[in-house]
Amino acid sequence: MTGYSDRINHAFAFAAKHHDREVRKGTRLPYLTQPANVALILTRYGRDEDTVVAGILHDVVEDCQREGWTREMLDERIAAKFGDASLEAALAVTRRKHDDDGIELARDDVRADCLERLAQASDAARWVFAADKVHHAGSLLADLRRTFDPEAAWGRLPGGRGAVLQWYRDALARLRALGFSAPIVDELAALVAALEER
Repeated sequence: MTGYSDRINHAFAFAAKHHDREVRKGTRLPYLTQPANVALILTRYGRDEDTVVAGILHDVVEDCQREGWTREMLDERIAAKFGDASLEAALAVTRRKHDDDGIELARDDVRADCLERLAQASDAARWVFAADKVHHAGSLLADLRRTFDPEAAWGRLPGGRGAVLQWYRDALARLRALGFSAPIVDELAALVAALEER
C-alpha cells in the first residue's frame, strides 16, 4: 500500500502552490482539500504511487491545459518532476477546452469528450477519474446531510441537481461500459443512489 513518500509530498507542495488562495466552490475550504481527498481514496484502495500522484495533480494539469500550456511545457514542468505515468493518467481524465484538432469544445461537449477519452485511458487514469467522482459525490452528500437548505447545496453546482446527478450517472455508466469493475465503482454507485434519494 502506498504511504508517505518524498514524491507524494512534493506533489502536494506543487498542487498547494498552484491552488494558492483558491477555495472549493461554495465553501471556505482550501481547494487543496480536493486533491488531498482524492489521494486518500486512491491510497485506501491500495493504488500505486504513480496513480496517487496523478490524483493529487489532476486538477493542476487540467488548469494548465486550460491556460494554454503545450505538451512540451507539461513534460518539462510536470512529467520531469513527477514522471510520465502520472502526467499521462492526469491528462487522460482532464476536461479539455479544445479537441485534438484545436477546435474549441462547446460547454455541453466538454464532459462528453472526457467520458469518450476514458476508452483509451489507462487503468490508473480510470482510478483517478473514479476517485475524483467519489470525492465530489461524497462531499455533496455530506453537505446535503448537514444543511437545512438542500437547494443551496445543489445550487452552487453548475446546472443544479438535475445536471449534477446526470453527470454522476453518466460517469458511472461509462466506467461500467468500459468493463472497469474495481470496487470503487460500487462505492460510486452507492453514493449516486444516495444522492438520488435526497
